[in-house]
Amino acid sequence: MIVDKRMITYINSLDTGHTPFLEELLAQAKRDRVPVIRREMQSFLKVFLAMQMPKRILEVGTAVGFSTLLMAQYGAPDARITTIENYEKRIPIARENFARAGEENRITLLEGDAQEIMRGLSGLYDFIFMDAAKGQYINFLPEVMRLLAPGGVLISDNVLQDGDLIESHFAVERRNRTIYKRMREYLYELKHREDLVTSIIPLGDGITVSVKRTPENESETEERI
Repeated sequence: MIVDKRMITYINSLDTGHTPFLEELLAQAKRDRVPVIRREMQSFLKVFLAMQMPKRILEVGTAVGFSTLLMAQYGAPDARITTIENYEKRIPIARENFARAGEENRITLLEGDAQEIMRGLSGLYDFIFMDAAKGQYINFLPEVMRLLAPGGVLISDNVLQDGDLIESHFAVERRNRTIYKRMREYLYELKHREDLVTSIIPLGDGITVSVKRTPENESETEERI
């Protein structure tokens, strides 16, 4: 827990919820113990969508399609979403949920390894949402940067590992040390890339919000240096 539990409970108690379909899907995911984005992240994402209204969205990590459908139902009506999932058991569930929500024509679900799939994608996305295997974020980043449009936004979820990231390497359970190391590398890279402006926010289990600099931004930075 990276934010006081009582504070999170209070903040979430003020939430007005989502569409009936999304609330039903959220309840089903909880019963099936399928991880979906936390309630406070759901609220943040809805605000971001209302502010930015991205039209081309790439999601890395579909699960049962909850966050995909939240973006479809609270984002721009003409937005198109491409989402990638590698866990075979969840893919048919996600497809069924997209159909039940009437959003299957706006959502393209690609099956397989995200890094391989992204290598085959072309065109630029104005919003990329990263919520897949945490130890792979650093490996996904080169393709993510290739696909992210100048001025586009990358949001990465669950980056603070319930606070483990600030602990000593030796205090982290051995089975989690590879993820720990790779996530620290990922956060360092996001904060130190000259083509990104990144904020790390202690929301949910930690998120990053990164904006890809436009050529004009890069020129201004070079002039100051």
